[in-house]
Amino acid sequence: MAETTATPAPQGERKKIIFSGIQPTGVFTLGNYIGAVRHWGPLQEQYRCIYSVVDLHSITVRQDPAVLRKRTLEAYALLMACGMDPEKSILFIQSHNPHHAECSWVLNCSTQFGELSRMTQFKDKAARYADNINAGLFTYPVLMAADILLYQTDLVPVGEDQRQHVEITRDIAGRFNGAYGATFTMPEALISRAEEGARIMSLQDPTKKMSKSDPNPKGCVSILDEPGVIMKKFRSAVTDSDAQVVYAPGKDGINNLMRIYAAFTGKSLEAIQEEFAGKGYGDFKTAVGEAVVQGLAPIQARYKELMDDKAYLETCYRQGAQQAMRLSGRTLEKVYKRVGFLHE
Repeated sequence: MAETTATPAPQGERKKIIFSGIQPTGVFTLGNYIGAVRHWGPLQEQYRCIYSVVDLHSITVRQDPAVLRKRTLEAYALLMACGMDPEKSILFIQSHNPHHAECSWVLNCSTQFGELSRMTQFKDKAARYADNINAGLFTYPVLMAADILLYQTDLVPVGEDQRQHVEITRDIAGRFNGAYGATFTMPEALISRAEEGARIMSLQDPTKKMSKSDPNPKGCVSILDEPGVIMKKFRSAVTDSDAQVVYAPGKDGINNLMRIYAAFTGKSLEAIQEEFAGKGYGDFKTAVGEAVVQGLAPIQARYKELMDDKAYLETCYRQGAQQAMRLSGRTLEKVYKRVGFLHE
């Protein structure tokens, strides 16, 4: 699959378009933040960025409507608090742009049953939600392809577990372009080298990815956790009996804590090893917790400001939807014309 690293366009050239989205299924975890969201803000200086709270995707798993509305607004505010600027980027809520669902249907008709059945996330979710294996769960990669292709996206920031979605998006785009003529830009995965080493694991089981669905609440840190809660979670983090702060195979817990500390301090793994040479795990866990608390403080403060001004949030997401629809409408009109729909 085609992939690239982040390099800005030379002065005077068209800025490449980036699209990325996040589901409103609860407060962002430290893993969401370090692995993805913290990189999105800086990209705004180099690229034309389009960011979305992808609420249509969230209903493949049954949601409480009132909770979904609340979480959607919170996710929007969190993106802004994490540095997404509606003056620099298009920042919108997916369901506010009907073009996503419309384009998804057309693309469904250019997608093969077999390729959807091979998607690993469908298999995982089908196993977890065996009582609700719905058609949306099966076809959501097509909606994800529509999200990307509607904006003639050049680059999609992804981690290792999302590569397959960019691959199937390229397959769908290539098949449509081949059948109907050049319509969609072929997107590439944007792999951040920093991101590759930033996979954040559970604090209680460091062999598993940090997840808000972790049955042990001490394993997952939310970026809105109170400072005292954050410190308690890090002090109880699972490590090993070696008592050396060294990044090495078999030291999953310490490796995870070192990655987190590196993300918040900007220090290299080698510098961290030197800093804590001869010190115990207690000192190190405390230092990691303090670095996280300090790093999240401005995000938490900005989030509170935004949630206290819901009229401003509404202005931003309405404006974002209008901007998104202007762009996506051009592509959808071209798609409808290509497949032969009678113009209104």
